[in-house]
Amino acid sequence: MDPRNTALFGSDDEQGMVAVEWIAGTSGTDHMRIFVRDGSRVTHHDEPFEPFIVSTASALDGCPVAPLSTTPLTGTGALNTLATFAQWKPCRKAAAWLAKETGYSQSQPGAPYLCPADPVQQYLIRSGKTHFMGMPPNGVNRMQVDIECVTTPGYDFCNAERPGDEIVAIAMADLSGWVEVLSGSDMDEATMLQRFVACVQERDPDVIEGHNIFNFDLPYIAARAAYREVALTLGRDGSTPQARPSRMSIGERTLSYTRFDIFGRHVVDTLFLVHAYDVAHRSLSGFGLKEVAIHFGVAAADRTYVEGSCISALYREDPARIMRYVRDDVCETRAISTLLSQSSFVQAQTLPYSYQNICVRGTATKVDALMLREYLRREHALPHPDMPRQFAGGYTDVFHTGVIRDVHHCDVRSLYPSLMLTRQLAPRSDECGVFLQLLETLRDFRLEAKASMQAATDDHSRAGYDALQTTFKILINSFYGYLGFGQARFSDFDAAETITADGRELLQQMIDWLKAHDADPVEIDTDGIYFVPPSDCLAGAGAPAKLAAFRAAFSANLPAGIDVEFDGEYTSMYSYKMKNYALLAPGGEVTIKGGALKSRGLEPFQRAFVEEMIRLRLEGREADLPALRTRYEHAIQHREWPIEKLAKREMLQESPKSYAGKIGRGARARSASYELALKSARDYRAGDHVSYYVSGEKKSIPVHQAAKLVAEWDPAKRDENVAYYLAKLVALCKKFEVPETMETQGELF
Repeated sequence: MDPRNTALFGSDDEQGMVAVEWIAGTSGTDHMRIFVRDGSRVTHHDEPFEPFIVSTASALDGCPVAPLSTTPLTGTGALNTLATFAQWKPCRKAAAWLAKETGYSQSQPGAPYLCPADPVQQYLIRSGKTHFMGMPPNGVNRMQVDIECVTTPGYDFCNAERPGDEIVAIAMADLSGWVEVLSGSDMDEATMLQRFVACVQERDPDVIEGHNIFNFDLPYIAARAAYREVALTLGRDGSTPQARPSRMSIGERTLSYTRFDIFGRHVVDTLFLVHAYDVAHRSLSGFGLKEVAIHFGVAAADRTYVEGSCISALYREDPARIMRYVRDDVCETRAISTLLSQSSFVQAQTLPYSYQNICVRGTATKVDALMLREYLRREHALPHPDMPRQFAGGYTDVFHTGVIRDVHHCDVRSLYPSLMLTRQLAPRSDECGVFLQLLETLRDFRLEAKASMQAATDDHSRAGYDALQTTFKILINSFYGYLGFGQARFSDFDAAETITADGRELLQQMIDWLKAHDADPVEIDTDGIYFVPPSDCLAGAGAPAKLAAFRAAFSANLPAGIDVEFDGEYTSMYSYKMKNYALLAPGGEVTIKGGALKSRGLEPFQRAFVEEMIRLRLEGREADLPALRTRYEHAIQHREWPIEKLAKREMLQESPKSYAGKIGRGARARSASYELALKSARDYRAGDHVSYYVSGEKKSIPVHQAAKLVAEWDPAKRDENVAYYLAKLVALCKKFEVPETMETQGELF
């Protein structure tokens, strides 16, 4: 990629910058501390920082905090004055005064001011600097961390606030190949935590990573360090981490987490990188470390596996096995990060955000930051955002349900961005033409990355380029979403509506062409079509040549600037309903997409049943479905499964005491997990997990009344509710039309 494009990469080409931190001044001015890496050496220097507010010419009149200077901005935008301040705190005080005086928060369309709330973002916007310029991805020093803990007997999961729930292993790794495992059998918990801090300071990582590090590893380490009175001095200035509740949105998912900020370093959760990958690909069966490692092919053949519920007992019996297990965990985290962090690394070279924030910010806000930086570089006034309104979305439809064989997939390469570029559809308030300039550059970079992916000769390189091109795909597709994002500075709802209308028209033309040429569409989803090609393209003399000619004719029929990619051929497809389907690849791999087919709200036996049912259908073995149903019915009736296959496992989002208060006020419904926590003699707290099953004999029973803790289940006196679980299976079979065998009809209840 060409870093000379200042709109995308910023105007300052300082090399090797790995972190930026705000330093509050004591003599009337603030500054920024810039950390620069040169090989294994990290140095720092300080630069002046003058925070800013962009406002209308008169908005700051009467403000009790006078700006250091004001600069008029060119153009017709309403926000035509750049006011700078000597320090961050007076700048924020002025922004608070503006909010109170005008009655507008800065995110509202009519607000007469704009003041980004992150000092690092402000500095990067004005300076034009970005992270990691001139560095390869492996030039950033990334340390991975994973911990294991024991659980007090009688509880399902460890809780850092219980004195006995100690950390018994801390594994650390980095890109050099170094791995160190601290074992509770060699040192006490306090010594282990002290050694962890020493390792961070000695190896001086730019990034600290972990899988679920925000909601487990770091909160647990912080709590245990406080309990053991160990100073958690992880910052490059010797400071301790700062924690606060936060949340992020990835596609339709919103994830709550505890954000940790470590001075001079970035904290990145590979779980978030995995979610971002899955939003684009929709191919992961789960987001746990082990599942993801297997999916990406980075799990070692001799990898040690341990069930979470067995860690405490196994640690007492065979601590060496737990140490092998945590070592494998941290190595898999390193491998997953190596694959998936490349996209965030490239974004860090372009966006005016810290690397840590890049991994948690939405795509529309990233486009906004690029637009804002370039407009201020040109000293050009900013417009008011467009007034939000509703408009029709993309074209989605299902033409067939059930099992369809010989299904192919074609994807319009970046449909909406292509329409925007070919038809020059941009925000009407973008007087400088930055929007389409950025979009065209990113599109070209994506095509370059995709070509590299297709030319790659090994799976590892291919996966890396795939992550890269996926990032660019998400970014360029977000330009359309940006137009219809109410808080976007250059939003334009008329343009967004025009784009979706043009997209629907184009896709309808494609469907009509397929039907007119003897192809059979199955499903269409915004920019992709599943279809069955004409029969003579699938079998018979010259079928491959006919398929190639069919595809060429289809592509030639598209308007100029619109490219279609044929990116999938499947033995069969199970189409259940809109955006819920499964695909069988020629090699036997099954991909399931959609919440109706892989809901995490199902009990484990239900998920397993759906997966087996789908595979049988995809493989054309419908005749085996009654036997599958009978096998599951028999296992439930004869209590053949371990209780874990029937049980649900839920995390307490609040304390049982808080739950009880809400029940007393009629503020929420009763929950089995909380009811069990309240009845238990154990001290359950927020963050604890509760595993339970349903007992009794009636199929219709309030679950919160019949639930029992898995820990209290007696395999010698099994009391799981057979009728209840059979009814759940029957409901699932009815939903997916799985028939009974003749012998079992009418015998279940």
